[in-house]
Amino acid sequence: MTDARLRHGRASLTLSFFVQGVTFALLVTRIPAIQDRYGISDGLLPVFLAAVPILAGAGSVVTEKLVVRVRPGVVLRWAQPVVMLALLGAGAGNAVWEAALALGVFGLSVGALDASMNMMGVSLQRAYGRSIMLGFHAAYSLGGIAGASMAWAGAHWDLSLLVSYLPAVVVLLPVAFIGSRWYAEGASAEAGPGEALGKGGAASVSFKLLMPLSLVMSFAYIGDSTVSNWSAKYLQDVLGSSEQLSTVPYNVYMVTTLLGRAVGDLGVRRFGAVAVVRGGSVLAAAGFGVVALAGGAWTGMLGFTMLGLGLCVIVPQTFAAAGRMFPGASDTAIARLNVFNYVGFLVGSPLVGALGDAWSYRGAMLVPMALVLATLVYAKSFGAENARYGGGHERPRTVDVG
Repeated sequence: MTDARLRHGRASLTLSFFVQGVTFALLVTRIPAIQDRYGISDGLLPVFLAAVPILAGAGSVVTEKLVVRVRPGVVLRWAQPVVMLALLGAGAGNAVWEAALALGVFGLSVGALDASMNMMGVSLQRAYGRSIMLGFHAAYSLGGIAGASMAWAGAHWDLSLLVSYLPAVVVLLPVAFIGSRWYAEGASAEAGPGEALGKGGAASVSFKLLMPLSLVMSFAYIGDSTVSNWSAKYLQDVLGSSEQLSTVPYNVYMVTTLLGRAVGDLGVRRFGAVAVVRGGSVLAAAGFGVVALAGGAWTGMLGFTMLGLGLCVIVPQTFAAAGRMFPGASDTAIARLNVFNYVGFLVGSPLVGALGDAWSYRGAMLVPMALVLATLVYAKSFGAENARYGGGHERPRTVDVG
């Protein structure tokens, strides 16, 4: 594989992360509109919302089996259009069963997409020999900001879901599909110390070694879902902000997530993954503490800003750590690790809501704070191998296609 092919593969994968950020934001920011369109009751809505991450976890498990036969790039190339068409279906139907079908397809395909995207990101990082994973996730954050802005415009001008979704799908689906021609992966590595060779010489993943990273992934998404689901309510009901001001924290969180990921790879190359994850965990925990103790809306927003800068580095580095820990079975490790993405998403919002109702929302913020801080206990798992990629090298290594 030539250096140019690696660079083209990196650019095309960055585009896929961006497109998925747009697509996911368009769905989650218009949940109330989907509920109104299909007449889904408040009691039934949580069932729909829980089904998507559950099916996404199933999609990730299926992908683990699928990539034994086909490369992750093939899975990603076909999963991404399915995700976008499912989004379009969610905006085009009229009956509840149509919404259930569209969201079900969305969930299954997004699990395959998330798993295969991160498999390819880890593979390319190995080929480059330096940290680039945070850059891919920065593209996802940028796409999320763009998608949320499109959703705001659709709501502002009272556009139907179909009209809101159609331009993004018409433009981005063919762009992503054409870009998939340049997907590239590094060669498979030899089995590492955390792996055992099974039949046919294939490396297997040690569940015991993967579990710390799985817990970290869950903790990070519990924190993320707390911000996305409760920041507006917290600012308005607890800190007494206006309705307009209550919409700002999530936007600030998304922007700081983008900024943190945009420069995060430089931090990993300079200080190593362990130091970056420890710093991010402490900053995120401090952010939750500031939110819990805030006396007013602007102090609360400072806390959410700290959260964005802290949490943003953890998830990409967790995928990267799995790739380093299991170099001969990184696809399997990442597919299994990806399931805990959805576990955290499922647990986070109900957990904070239940604690807020039973105790207080200030007190509820201390729980994700403690969980994120627990990442420090597992920080050494991010240093299974030397994480200081690069050493000043800016050109990817020439490797064989796996």
